[in-house]
Amino acid sequence: MVHVVGPRGPLTGRTRHGLLTVSATTGPDGVPRVDGHRWDSDEAGRIIAAHAGVGARLVADTSPARFDVLNLLVATDGAVARLGHDVRRLRPNIVLSGVPADFEPRLPGRALRVGDALIGVYSLRQRCIVTTIDPDTGAQDLDVLRRIHQEFDGEIALNCWVIQPGRIAIGDEVEVVATAEDPSRVGRWIVGAPYGHAAG
Repeated sequence: MVHVVGPRGPLTGRTRHGLLTVSATTGPDGVPRVDGHRWDSDEAGRIIAAHAGVGARLVADTSPARFDVLNLLVATDGAVARLGHDVRRLRPNIVLSGVPADFEPRLPGRALRVGDALIGVYSLRQRCIVTTIDPDTGAQDLDVLRRIHQEFDGEIALNCWVIQPGRIAIGDEVEVVATAEDPSRVGRWIVGAPYGHAAG
């Protein structure tokens, strides 16, 4: 995992909207890529500085509190269709298909069996200003967040974590099952207590 930091600490798309237009992926070697470039390359550094400001840079982060809430975000196609905007505004890792629009609130406290993996569902995700930014143009549309509040009480998609690691693939069946598991740690950035960050 890598994060953008500036002279005063972590920088995110909440205050540097241009970062939300930058493509971030994991390469086949497991190394994060920025617009196709290794995260620790000069070119990736130039891209980040151009979108986040002078002094912004990428650093590796393995701290347990490096996520807003948890390390996995799951959306459902029914809720996304009801929202009526590009799913990339929600930044999910996984999108479940064939799910009714009103089903997400029933899932916290349960688990999803997908392929060989078991995924715990912790809570609905409280959405923020990041959803208002077009992932292609960077233009802001505040009506997106207003709609999330009006239609979903401000919460859409699911904060999740991996209970049992495994391989999943497009087209895998998903089974909702009971679980007594809880995540070992929940990130704190979203509730106003930014995670600590080691310099490096």
